[in-house]
Amino acid sequence: MADSLDPRLNAVRDDLADARLKGRVEAGRYVEGETAQLTVGAAALRRRPADDAPQDTQLLFGERVRVFDRRDGWAWVQAERDGYVGYCREDRLSAPGPEATHRVAVVRTFLYPEASLKAPPRDLLSLESAATVVATEGRWAELTPESGGGFVHAAHLAPLSRVDDDPAGVAELFLETPYLWGGKTSVGLDCSGLVQLAFQRCGIDCPRDSDMQEAALGRSVDPAAEALRRGDVVFWPGHVGIMVDPARIVHANATDMATRVWDLETLDGHIQRAEGSRLTTIKRVEF
Repeated sequence: MADSLDPRLNAVRDDLADARLKGRVEAGRYVEGETAQLTVGAAALRRRPADDAPQDTQLLFGERVRVFDRRDGWAWVQAERDGYVGYCREDRLSAPGPEATHRVAVVRTFLYPEASLKAPPRDLLSLESAATVVATEGRWAELTPESGGGFVHAAHLAPLSRVDDDPAGVAELFLETPYLWGGKTSVGLDCSGLVQLAFQRCGIDCPRDSDMQEAALGRSVDPAAEALRRGDVVFWPGHVGIMVDPARIVHANATDMATRVWDLETLDGHIQRAEGSRLTTIKRVEF
Protein backbone atom coordinates (compact mmCIF):
# COMPACT_ATOMS: atom_id res chain seq x y z
CA MET A 1 0.00 0.00 0.00
CA ALA A 2 2.88 2.37 0.76
CA ASP A 3 4.04 2.25 -2.86
CA SER A 4 1.24 4.60 -3.92
CA LEU A 5 2.13 7.26 -1.35
CA ASP A 6 4.71 9.93 -2.13
CA PRO A 7 7.47 9.50 0.50
CA ARG A 8 8.27 13.20 0.21
CA LEU A 9 4.85 14.00 1.70
CA ASN A 10 4.07 10.94 3.82
CA ALA A 11 6.05 9.83 6.86
CA VAL A 12 6.34 6.12 6.27
CA ARG A 13 9.22 3.68 6.72
CA ASP A 14 9.22 -0.10 7.09
CA ASP A 15 9.67 0.22 10.85
CA LEU A 16 7.62 3.34 11.57
CA ALA A 17 4.82 5.45 10.13
CA ASP A 18 2.63 8.43 10.91
CA ALA A 19 -0.40 7.21 12.85
CA ARG A 20 -2.62 9.13 10.42
CA LEU A 21 -1.56 6.63 7.75
CA LYS A 22 -2.65 3.56 9.71
CA GLY A 23 -4.84 1.41 7.49
CA ARG A 24 -3.19 2.82 4.37
CA VAL A 25 0.35 1.58 4.96
CA GLU A 26 1.99 -1.27 6.81
CA ALA A 27 4.74 -0.46 9.30
CA GLY A 28 6.32 -1.92 12.43
CA ARG A 29 4.61 0.71 14.57
CA TYR A 30 2.63 3.91 14.25
CA VAL A 31 3.24 7.13 16.16
CA GLU A 32 1.27 10.36 16.53
CA GLY A 33 4.42 12.48 16.58
CA GLU A 34 5.08 15.61 18.60
CA THR A 35 5.28 19.24 17.54
CA ALA A 36 8.60 21.09 17.54
CA GLN A 37 9.90 24.26 15.92
CA LEU A 38 13.14 25.39 14.34
CA THR A 39 15.28 27.74 16.44
CA VAL A 40 18.06 28.48 13.92
CA GLY A 41 17.95 30.60 10.77
CA ALA A 42 17.70 27.59 8.45
CA ALA A 43 18.35 23.87 8.63
CA ALA A 44 18.73 21.18 6.00
CA LEU A 45 16.01 18.58 5.63
CA ARG A 46 17.91 15.55 4.38
CA ARG A 47 16.94 12.30 2.69
CA ARG A 48 18.84 10.22 5.22
CA PRO A 49 20.09 10.92 8.77
CA ALA A 50 23.60 11.86 7.68
CA ASP A 51 25.37 15.16 7.00
CA ASP A 52 26.47 13.93 3.57
CA ALA A 53 22.94 12.90 2.54
CA PRO A 54 21.19 14.99 -0.15
CA GLN A 55 19.45 18.13 1.04
CA ASP A 56 15.92 17.94 -0.34
CA THR A 57 14.77 21.24 1.18
CA GLN A 58 15.32 23.53 4.13
CA LEU A 59 13.33 24.46 7.20
CA LEU A 60 13.24 28.14 8.14
CA PHE A 61 13.40 29.85 11.52
CA GLY A 62 10.22 29.39 13.53
CA GLU A 63 8.87 26.69 11.22
CA ARG A 64 6.91 23.95 12.95
CA VAL A 65 7.34 20.26 12.31
CA ARG A 66 5.88 17.01 13.56
CA VAL A 67 8.62 14.77 14.97
CA PHE A 68 8.09 11.03 14.53
CA ASP A 69 11.48 9.66 15.61
CA ARG A 70 14.66 10.83 17.34
CA ARG A 71 17.83 8.83 17.04
CA ASP A 72 21.61 9.49 17.11
CA GLY A 73 21.20 13.26 16.99
CA TRP A 74 18.67 13.25 14.13
CA ALA A 75 14.93 13.85 14.07
CA TRP A 76 12.65 12.37 11.42
CA VAL A 77 10.07 15.09 10.80
CA GLN A 78 7.32 16.40 8.58
CA ALA A 79 7.08 20.15 8.00
CA GLU A 80 3.65 21.49 8.93
CA ARG A 81 3.59 24.19 6.27
CA ASP A 82 4.29 22.20 3.09
CA GLY A 83 4.19 18.62 4.37
CA TYR A 84 7.76 17.72 3.36
CA VAL A 85 9.33 14.74 5.16
CA GLY A 86 13.00 14.30 5.98
CA TYR A 87 15.74 14.24 8.58
CA CYS A 88 16.82 17.32 10.52
CA ARG A 89 19.56 17.71 13.09
CA GLU A 90 17.80 17.32 16.44
CA ASP A 91 19.65 20.21 18.10
CA ARG A 92 18.05 22.63 15.63
CA LEU A 93 14.64 21.99 17.17
CA SER A 94 12.93 22.95 20.42
CA ALA A 95 9.53 22.58 22.03
CA PRO A 96 7.01 24.88 20.34
CA GLY A 97 6.17 28.28 21.76
CA PRO A 98 3.18 30.49 21.01
CA GLU A 99 1.91 30.61 17.44
CA ALA A 100 3.71 32.93 15.02
CA THR A 101 2.42 36.49 14.70
CA HIS A 102 4.70 37.73 11.91
CA ARG A 103 6.89 36.61 9.02
CA VAL A 104 10.11 38.05 7.69
CA ALA A 105 9.02 40.19 4.72
CA VAL A 106 12.45 41.16 3.35
CA VAL A 107 14.96 38.96 1.59
CA ARG A 108 17.09 38.70 4.76
CA THR A 109 17.49 40.26 8.19
CA PHE A 110 19.60 39.72 11.29
CA LEU A 111 18.50 38.35 14.64
CA TYR A 112 20.24 40.24 17.47
CA PRO A 113 20.68 39.22 21.11
CA GLU A 114 19.66 42.72 22.23
CA ALA A 115 17.93 45.77 20.80
CA SER A 116 21.13 47.27 19.39
CA LEU A 117 22.47 47.36 15.86
CA LYS A 118 25.98 47.31 17.35
CA ALA A 119 25.46 43.94 19.00
CA PRO A 120 27.00 40.96 17.13
CA PRO A 121 24.11 39.26 15.28
CA ARG A 122 23.11 35.87 16.55
CA ASP A 123 21.66 34.54 13.30
CA LEU A 124 20.50 35.41 9.79
CA LEU A 125 16.80 35.05 9.02
CA SER A 126 15.45 34.74 5.49
CA LEU A 127 12.21 35.69 3.79
CA GLU A 128 9.14 33.85 5.15
CA SER A 129 10.78 32.86 8.43
CA ALA A 130 8.16 32.80 11.19
CA ALA A 131 8.40 35.04 14.26
CA THR A 132 6.35 35.45 17.41
CA VAL A 133 6.62 39.05 18.56
CA VAL A 134 6.05 39.60 22.28
CA ALA A 135 6.97 43.29 22.51
CA THR A 136 8.16 46.24 20.47
CA GLU A 137 11.01 48.43 21.72
CA GLY A 138 11.44 51.45 19.49
CA ARG A 139 12.57 50.13 16.10
CA TRP A 140 12.97 46.60 17.46
CA ALA A 141 10.63 43.64 17.72
CA GLU A 142 11.37 41.25 20.57
CA LEU A 143 10.73 37.57 19.86
CA THR A 144 9.34 34.98 22.22
CA PRO A 145 11.86 33.25 24.53
CA GLU A 146 10.60 29.83 23.39
CA SER A 147 12.16 30.44 19.98
CA GLY A 148 15.43 31.51 21.55
CA GLY A 149 14.43 35.14 21.97
CA GLY A 150 16.29 38.00 20.36
CA PHE A 151 15.44 41.15 18.45
CA VAL A 152 14.66 41.86 14.79
CA HIS A 153 14.31 45.25 13.08
CA ALA A 154 10.53 45.65 13.27
CA ALA A 155 10.20 47.08 9.75
CA HIS A 156 11.59 43.81 8.37
CA LEU A 157 8.60 41.87 9.71
CA ALA A 158 5.01 41.77 8.50
CA PRO A 159 1.91 40.52 10.37
CA LEU A 160 0.62 37.21 9.07
CA SER A 161 -2.34 39.03 7.54
CA ARG A 162 -0.13 41.25 5.36
CA VAL A 163 1.04 39.58 2.16
CA ASP A 164 2.39 40.71 -1.21
CA ASP A 165 0.51 40.42 -4.51
CA ASP A 166 3.38 40.12 -7.01
CA PRO A 167 5.21 36.77 -6.91
CA ALA A 168 7.49 37.85 -9.73
CA GLY A 169 8.55 40.85 -7.67
CA VAL A 170 9.29 38.61 -4.70
CA ALA A 171 11.36 36.31 -6.90
CA GLU A 172 13.31 39.30 -8.25
CA LEU A 173 14.48 40.04 -4.70
CA PHE A 174 16.67 36.95 -5.05
CA LEU A 175 18.48 38.01 -8.24
CA GLU A 176 22.12 36.83 -8.18
CA THR A 177 21.48 34.55 -5.20
CA PRO A 178 23.68 31.46 -5.67
CA TYR A 179 22.01 28.27 -6.85
CA LEU A 180 21.82 25.63 -4.10
CA TRP A 181 20.09 22.30 -4.50
CA GLY A 182 17.33 22.10 -1.90
CA GLY A 183 17.95 25.66 -0.74
CA LYS A 184 15.25 28.21 0.02
CA THR A 185 17.06 31.17 1.58
CA SER A 186 18.89 34.27 0.39
CA VAL A 187 22.16 32.37 0.92
CA GLY A 188 21.21 29.85 -1.77
CA LEU A 189 18.13 28.32 -3.36
CA ASP A 190 16.93 26.19 -6.26
CA CYS A 191 14.25 26.76 -8.88
CA SER A 192 11.29 25.34 -6.98
CA GLY A 193 12.47 26.87 -3.70
CA LEU A 194 12.35 30.29 -5.37
CA VAL A 195 8.82 29.69 -6.67
CA GLN A 196 7.62 28.37 -3.31
CA LEU A 197 8.94 31.40 -1.42
CA ALA A 198 7.49 33.81 -3.98
CA PHE A 199 3.96 32.42 -3.71
CA GLN A 200 4.07 31.85 0.04
CA ARG A 201 4.96 35.54 0.53
CA CYS A 202 1.86 36.30 -1.51
CA GLY A 203 -0.31 34.17 0.76
CA ILE A 204 -0.64 31.26 -1.68
CA ASP A 205 -0.03 27.72 -0.44
CA CYS A 206 2.69 26.26 -2.64
CA PRO A 207 4.22 22.77 -2.60
CA ARG A 208 8.00 22.38 -2.50
CA ASP A 209 9.05 20.52 -5.67
CA SER A 210 8.42 21.54 -9.26
CA ASP A 211 6.31 18.50 -10.16
CA MET A 212 4.07 19.18 -7.16
CA GLN A 213 3.81 22.84 -8.11
CA GLU A 214 2.91 21.97 -11.70
CA ALA A 215 0.03 19.83 -10.44
CA ALA A 216 -1.21 22.20 -7.73
CA LEU A 217 -0.76 25.81 -8.79
CA GLY A 218 -3.43 27.81 -10.59
CA ARG A 219 -4.95 26.99 -13.96
CA SER A 220 -3.31 26.00 -17.22
CA VAL A 221 -2.66 28.69 -19.83
CA ASP A 222 -2.57 28.01 -23.56
CA PRO A 223 -0.04 30.49 -25.01
CA ALA A 224 -1.67 30.11 -28.42
CA ALA A 225 -4.94 31.43 -27.01
CA GLU A 226 -3.83 34.04 -24.46
CA ALA A 227 -0.68 36.08 -23.97
CA LEU A 228 1.66 35.28 -21.13
CA ARG A 229 1.80 37.81 -18.33
CA ARG A 230 3.81 38.70 -15.25
CA GLY A 231 3.42 36.07 -12.55
CA ASP A 232 2.70 33.11 -14.84
CA VAL A 233 4.57 29.98 -13.77
CA VAL A 234 6.37 28.04 -16.50
CA PHE A 235 7.42 24.39 -16.20
CA TRP A 236 9.82 21.99 -17.87
CA PRO A 237 10.59 18.48 -16.57
CA GLY A 238 12.53 19.23 -13.38
CA HIS A 239 12.56 23.02 -13.81
CA VAL A 240 10.31 26.01 -13.10
CA GLY A 241 10.39 29.79 -13.23
CA ILE A 242 8.12 32.85 -13.03
CA MET A 243 7.44 35.24 -15.88
CA VAL A 244 8.45 38.86 -15.21
CA ASP A 245 6.80 40.05 -18.44
CA PRO A 246 5.36 38.32 -21.55
CA ALA A 247 8.84 37.42 -22.86
CA ARG A 248 11.18 37.00 -19.87
CA ILE A 249 11.41 34.62 -16.94
CA VAL A 250 13.16 34.77 -13.55
CA HIS A 251 14.53 31.43 -12.40
CA ALA A 252 17.18 29.93 -10.15
CA ASN A 253 19.28 27.86 -12.51
CA ALA A 254 22.31 25.60 -12.53
CA THR A 255 23.63 27.03 -15.81
CA ASP A 256 24.41 30.40 -14.22
CA MET A 257 24.52 28.87 -10.72
CA ALA A 258 22.43 31.90 -9.77
CA THR A 259 18.97 33.42 -9.95
CA ARG A 260 18.70 35.43 -13.16
CA VAL A 261 16.26 36.70 -15.78
CA TRP A 262 16.34 34.94 -19.16
CA ASP A 263 14.42 35.35 -22.37
CA LEU A 264 11.82 32.57 -22.33
CA GLU A 265 12.50 31.50 -25.92
CA THR A 266 16.23 31.33 -25.22
CA LEU A 267 15.67 29.26 -22.10
CA ASP A 268 13.34 26.84 -23.86
CA GLY A 269 15.91 26.30 -26.61
CA HIS A 270 18.71 25.88 -24.06
CA ILE A 271 16.81 23.20 -22.14
CA GLN A 272 15.95 21.39 -25.38
CA ARG A 273 19.62 21.29 -26.40
CA ALA A 274 20.94 20.39 -22.96
CA GLU A 275 18.30 17.92 -21.83
CA GLY A 276 16.16 17.09 -24.84
CA SER A 277 12.97 18.36 -23.20
CA ARG A 278 10.63 21.27 -23.92
CA LEU A 279 8.26 23.48 -21.97
CA THR A 280 5.40 21.37 -20.64
CA THR A 281 2.95 23.61 -18.76
CA ILE A 282 2.15 27.24 -18.04
CA LYS A 283 0.04 27.94 -14.96
CA ARG A 284 -1.66 31.14 -13.84
CA VAL A 285 -2.54 31.88 -10.22
CA GLU A 286 -5.32 34.42 -9.85
CA PHE A 287 -5.22 36.88 -6.96
